[in-house]
Amino acid sequence: MKKVVVIIGAFLIFTSCEDVVDVDLPETEPRLIVDGLLRVNKSQEFIDVRIAMRETSNFFEDNPPTQVESAVIAYGIPNEFGEFDSLAFSSLAEEEPGTGIYVPDPNFSSDQRIRTQSAEPGTVFILQISHRDKSYFARTEYASTVPIDNLEQGDDTLFNEDETEVIVTITDNPDHTNFYVFDFGFGNFQALDDRFFMGQQFAFSYFYDNELEPGQQIRVSILGADQDFHNYIDLLVEQTMNNGGVFETPVATVRGNVFDVTELDNIDIFDNVERPNDYALGYFAVVQEFSSNLIIQ
Repeated sequence: MKKVVVIIGAFLIFTSCEDVVDVDLPETEPRLIVDGLLRVNKSQEFIDVRIAMRETSNFFEDNPPTQVESAVIAYGIPNEFGEFDSLAFSSLAEEEPGTGIYVPDPNFSSDQRIRTQSAEPGTVFILQISHRDKSYFARTEYASTVPIDNLEQGDDTLFNEDETEVIVTITDNPDHTNFYVFDFGFGNFQALDDRFFMGQQFAFSYFYDNELEPGQQIRVSILGADQDFHNYIDLLVEQTMNNGGVFETPVATVRGNVFDVTELDNIDIFDNVERPNDYALGYFAVVQEFSSNLIIQ
């Protein structure tokens, strides 16, 4: 009995002496965040270009929108030497003041929207940004994908009975190695490659850990991806699990494909290998998207 009294007494001592401790957090230079995932619906006339620009903030604070001096998307198909004989351009402007959302400039002298027919295999898209006296560059190749064959609700659970299982079925393109990114909504993403089912139909289960209500509609999308984008999402999912989604909390250790090219005069070294700390967070990708809806039973 005496041992119990001692434990309780110690508990009261520790819980009754709560002091507020001020922690001096390190000041870090704000870093540009680029959310540049452009989803291509081939049934639409134009690509829905919306790029969010934000800056990192101090610990425990949201990352606020930021304004850039200029943002341009160039696109074209390189020749056999990797060079461009011609490029088309789309100038971007902030959609509404203070939002940090950039869209094709509606006030430009010509139509700056990008036609969907421009997004074909082999087309390279380049994003160039000027922000706070720095220049940023991102390069990506359009990634097509396959449609979702079937989307249905399952009855299994993985960890607890509140989970909801959905079963996704696709048929892999047998012509080459494919990478996929699945968007399950609510900030949930999953990267997948076809190493074990190349050229075959494949079904897999995804479990929502939050309870979904009967009659609720969910939307599942499959996105095209190259290996770099697949690896980026895979690493983000790993590092942001249970943390609000891969596009809510950028992780400083996960580098995307937006590089600081300030004062570089050779675009061939845009990956900036000799300046490893000069880069923006986020990613720029132009990918085909197919979506399916499911009503939860």
